[in-house]
Amino acid sequence: MKPVKTIIISSSITLVLVTIAFSFLYLDFTKKLSNNSEIIGGSAENSSVEQNIKPVDFQNKEIANQSINQSRNTVITKTVSQVSPAVVGINVTEIREYRDPWSRNPFWRHYFGDRVYQQPVKSLGSGVIISPDGYIITNDHVAGKAVEVIVTLTDGSRYDAKIIGTDEASDLCVLKIEGENLPYVKFAEDQSLLIGEWVIALGNPFGLFAINDKPTVTVGVISSMGMNIGAVDNRYYLDMIQTDASINGGNSGGPLVNSIGELIGINTIIYSPSQVSGSVGVGFAIPIWRVQKIVNEIIDNGNVDRNYWTGLNVQNITNQIASAFELDKARGVIVSYIQPGSPAEKAGIKPYDVICKFGKYVVNDRNVLVGALADYRPEDDIEINIIRNKKNITKKLKLERKK
Repeated sequence: MKPVKTIIISSSITLVLVTIAFSFLYLDFTKKLSNNSEIIGGSAENSSVEQNIKPVDFQNKEIANQSINQSRNTVITKTVSQVSPAVVGINVTEIREYRDPWSRNPFWRHYFGDRVYQQPVKSLGSGVIISPDGYIITNDHVAGKAVEVIVTLTDGSRYDAKIIGTDEASDLCVLKIEGENLPYVKFAEDQSLLIGEWVIALGNPFGLFAINDKPTVTVGVISSMGMNIGAVDNRYYLDMIQTDASINGGNSGGPLVNSIGELIGINTIIYSPSQVSGSVGVGFAIPIWRVQKIVNEIIDNGNVDRNYWTGLNVQNITNQIASAFELDKARGVIVSYIQPGSPAEKAGIKPYDVICKFGKYVVNDRNVLVGALADYRPEDDIEINIIRNKKNITKKLKLERKK
């Protein structure tokens, strides 16, 4: 009986202890539940809810909105607002000649004559005002051959523009409208550019300027510099700025500016694969150091003075020529002829010399050499690096004025 009695007593004690513990837990739970009910329910609780609802702080809301608006006004938006009034849309009329299809064949031309017709052709482009009295920069391929140029400003005013001068080699043209205190863009004072820095392209792509008299704005970075694109229709594109800011048809002649609104280039050409039309993010601008030099010459003299000669005849280096002269690669030009008494002969350049560098330009082919020459003027001295008999030699060529 003793074991049974012991079991009964121990079980009773355990039950009592569990009951006491449960009672304490229950009382604590009901107390917390009561406290919570004062917040979320009951008539007495409603007064607590009202005490915990805070009125809207309209002053803080206004401050928050002001902060948001300030964050939207970035250096880019401020620059666009500053530069846009100086960007213009350009409408051009050219007279182009067309030959009758029958006249292209010598046989039919003999019977029907050489029939050539003139027809007015309209096109458009962009430009940028660079002075308060109305000088405008655009591309030669936009307005260089125009018989009529109409310039539209962002205030909707339209002007007949006069061509002050144009330069086919650099693809730059200077126009003039009559006005005073016009908005304008300044040339960049610091003309050293950084790959990766922000740039803004403005212009008149596809004639969209005409819809609201406002330029289209695209933003990107400088992707590369010193790009030697080569020649297109006797225009030489060397030392170009590459940007991924979208440039499309009609953007030609518009400004490329830095983040503080200074002119660093003139948007000119784009690269598009044959199966793609429009921008693919590879656009090129004429750099400001070339623009400023050409524009100043045109304003001062009406043209660019390239009345010089070299006496050099060259041809591109082919794989066969490179192999024959034991060159590392088929790059550069080889001198095929030197005119007697010419600046080239006086400089000590000889036939079969390979020209590798002309001034600051690495010569990849004849187009680069001709384009590089366009940067110089009569009486300039140019340092030339050549290869002769597998040796690197430096010569100095002085450009003489043609007589």
